[in-house]
Amino acid sequence: MRPRTAERAPAQPCGRSGGPPSLSWVGGGTSRKKPSRRTLARTVRSRLCLEKIFPRWFLYSRALSGAEAVNALRPFYFAVHPDFFGQHPREREVNENSLKRLSVYLENLQKPGFKSLKPTQLTFYVRERDQNSSDGQEPFSTAGFRAVKFTLHTRDLLSTVLYILNSCSLSIEHIQSLNTTVHSQPLKEAKRMPDRPIRWDKSYYSFTGFKDPDEDFEQVSRMETTLTSWLDNNGKSAVKKLKNSLPLRKELDRLKDELSHQLQLSDIRWQRSWGIAHRCSQLHSLGRLAQQNLETLKNAKGCTLVFTDRSGMSAGGHVMLGTMDVHHHWAKLFERLPSYFDLQRRLVLLEDQISHLLGGIRVVYLEELQPALTLEEYYSLLDVFYNRLLKNRILFHPRSLRGLQMILNSDRYAPSLHELGHFNIPTLCDPANLQWFILTKAQQARENMKRKEELKVIENELIQASTKKFSLEKFYKEPSVSSIQMVDCCKRLLEQSLPYLQGLHLCVSHFYSVMQDGDLCIPWNWKNGEAVK
Repeated sequence: MRPRTAERAPAQPCGRSGGPPSLSWVGGGTSRKKPSRRTLARTVRSRLCLEKIFPRWFLYSRALSGAEAVNALRPFYFAVHPDFFGQHPREREVNENSLKRLSVYLENLQKPGFKSLKPTQLTFYVRERDQNSSDGQEPFSTAGFRAVKFTLHTRDLLSTVLYILNSCSLSIEHIQSLNTTVHSQPLKEAKRMPDRPIRWDKSYYSFTGFKDPDEDFEQVSRMETTLTSWLDNNGKSAVKKLKNSLPLRKELDRLKDELSHQLQLSDIRWQRSWGIAHRCSQLHSLGRLAQQNLETLKNAKGCTLVFTDRSGMSAGGHVMLGTMDVHHHWAKLFERLPSYFDLQRRLVLLEDQISHLLGGIRVVYLEELQPALTLEEYYSLLDVFYNRLLKNRILFHPRSLRGLQMILNSDRYAPSLHELGHFNIPTLCDPANLQWFILTKAQQARENMKRKEELKVIENELIQASTKKFSLEKFYKEPSVSSIQMVDCCKRLLEQSLPYLQGLHLCVSHFYSVMQDGDLCIPWNWKNGEAVK
């Protein structure tokens, strides 16, 4: 069966970016300075533009939480879930990879201090709807699917969810019910023209071919997946795929060990969950380059090498090899490594100088909680913050804050304390506010850090206990899953009897999936028992 390709590009009548127009003033926020006529005109045009793209209630709705966003995207997940593409491995793999990239995008939107994201282009194969389906039957046809491409460049969860659903021609009516604080009468015009959805008889949708706005959501609710039912349906498939991948897994381990020893690398990693065959191919490419330029590649001695989307050096000091780059680009990168090491030394010195000015608090870069930055981008961020500290001297007792940690954000928000114990400090934070905040929150930060260490010990113990009880070959989690979420997941798993897991690779994630090489992915907040209606 060949898919029908239909590249989806939602209309953008009022903006240049890939997503909906900005809502910074349109949403009715107050301003100290009276806006000019030109500003008012732009606002009116933006509001009219948004009303064309999204329903009226969108302009007055509150932001979605992470859980609400997942709930709102259920019809989308149901239409693109890899489990429904078992007979089409290529389309299944595309959807698996795109779902992971989307998961990272949504996670980044929720990170403290995240101001903007780079445009992310995604491709999904969406199952075609069966126009002849009746009540209680599967609303999606198994006979076909279409390819949908769109680019995300949104700044909040609500506009992201709406953009995805619109791009895939899925209903957005159910989202309004999630916004419990929508203003009942946002404008005087709303009194004269109530915005009430029209409820048509189901025969109308069958006759016209239009989609019933509530059908997708109801179908997902009726068929909510539980852990035991999903394992029953997918356990054999995972075992078969894992068995088929074993030769390639051995080859991957061999190549990784050989290259690590040959180039004296600290480690070789992958930023994304590429398949085993894909990883082997990347290592073969690196091996061929090593045969041609061995001395140049030895510049990476002692480094961690990461296959990722672009080449360079990361803020964490890892050598990044862009998987889309050719050997020539990789060779140039290895030649430039000495200059990167020099910049890295200057960066460490800059961190020490900031630490000295702030009473010994340590500046750290946490890959799992911060945007993916290059070494140059991170150095620039530190330099801006350091120069602001020099201009506005803050008085801290020397070494009074030793043992505490902080990360830098490139936004203009106030500082905050993360539950894991580190401070989130905006680059352009007011120095006086920064001093007051750090001093008043220092003790709480120490307590949070102590709880984090205790939680990490409990997490490792539960992982070991789960691995032993279920005889798992491998048990791990995605970086976006927190220690608190992992602990909760493991505790509930240990209460279950799950013989299907013996000898498998189990990954705790945010959705159900069987990876192409047999790894089982389950959401950390999995449900068990009867499906919730």
